[in-house]
Order: sequence, then C-alpha cells, then structure tokens
Amino acid sequence: MLLHIPQVLSADQVALIRKQLDAADWSDGRATVGSQGARVKRNRQLPEQSAVGRELARIVMAALAAHPTFFAAALPARTMPPLFNRYEGGEQYGVHIDGAVRNVAGNMAGTAPGADYQLRTDVSSTLFLSEPEDYDGGELVVHDTYGAHEVKLPAGDLILYPSSSRHEVTAVTRGCRVSAFFWTQSMIRDDQRRGMLYELDQAIHALRLRHGDSDETVVLAGHYHNLLRLWAET
Repeated sequence: MLLHIPQVLSADQVALIRKQLDAADWSDGRATVGSQGARVKRNRQLPEQSAVGRELARIVMAALAAHPTFFAAALPARTMPPLFNRYEGGEQYGVHIDGAVRNVAGNMAGTAPGADYQLRTDVSSTLFLSEPEDYDGGELVVHDTYGAHEVKLPAGDLILYPSSSRHEVTAVTRGCRVSAFFWTQSMIRDDQRRGMLYELDQAIHALRLRHGDSDETVVLAGHYHNLLRLWAET
C-alpha cells in the first residue's frame, strides 16, 4: 500500500524544524547503510546521536501519535524515531531496498535509555520538509508490480509504503530537499492484509459519518477487530 497522508505537521512545526535543521551539522549519509546502499547513496544526514535530531524526532513522533490516519494505515507495534536527510547539488539515492531489520539505540528520541532493540522494517515513511517548488528533482520513486510511482509532496505531508519496495530518490538539480524518514514494525506484517484492514477501517468510518451507527456498522466493526485480533503480532 502506497499512501499519501497530508498535514502530519503544521506549517508552524515545519518552520520550527527547518530553522533548526538549516543550522545543524550534517554528515555523509552513507554512514547508516550497508555496502549495497553505500554504492548508490549520495546525500547528507543528521547523525543518529545528534541532540538536535533527537529533539526534532520527538516533535515528529508526537505528531504521528496524534494522527489517526497514520495509525490506521501502519498499525504500528513500534516506530523508529525519525532521522533527517538533505539532498542538493546533484545528490541522489539510487535504486535500493531497505534492510529488513534496523538496530535502534536506546538513547534515541522516544526510547528508554539503555533499552537498545531491533525493529523489523514493515513500513517505510518519508515526511517532506521542503515545498515542491523549492527544488528540482528529488522525487521519491517507488517501484512495484504496477510500475514506478513518483512522489513529491508539500512540506508537512507524509508518504507511507511497504519497506519491501524498491525505491530511489532522483538527483536534486536545484535548491534543497529536506525530509524526515523512518520505519515502522507493524502489528500486521503482511502488506496485503494491512491494506485490507485500512480500506475496511476507512469504509466503516465513512458509513458512520453518512448514516450514523447502525447494526450493520457494528457488524462491520466487529469483523475489522476480529481480523485484527486474528492477524496481529505484538
């Protein structure tokens, strides 16, 4: 499931985050990938242990926790605190696939000190922090059986897609592309099942808004929760 989630961050939150990021010290983005990724990755990244990055990650995590569409789509068991990257001057990230497991340090934002853990990457997310008109290129391209999908969203909007997808970021030829990115281990490991539950959840919500609660919507909600109970891993 490839899903655009608008307005995860407000304009004020984007401005606050960008002000701090624009003044931050960036490092080579290849420091956080394996040998395959390092061959095709050319960007800069805020170090994982950056105090600025940890504070900004808390803002993003709080926004995600308050956003019902993100929860309905990702059904998160746990979400890695966001990292931040920057592309300009021809930088790009060639076609790659995210690693299946991420090691998360316990002192990252939103985790208990010392509680290092591993996270299975079921869902990948990119949260755009630059307006589309501020840069040329820089599209996130997600490849699946239906072809290549180019994504370039307003600042504050998020794209969510299966971590099993091949994807890339095209070269930024003008301006600067800044974003947050992170992974979620979902309660529903299988993307098809996760997509079915999301569509069922949204249909139930639309029916309740249009017709109010009824015996039929209660039955549908029961099926949703029973499927979630059947399939969920926590």
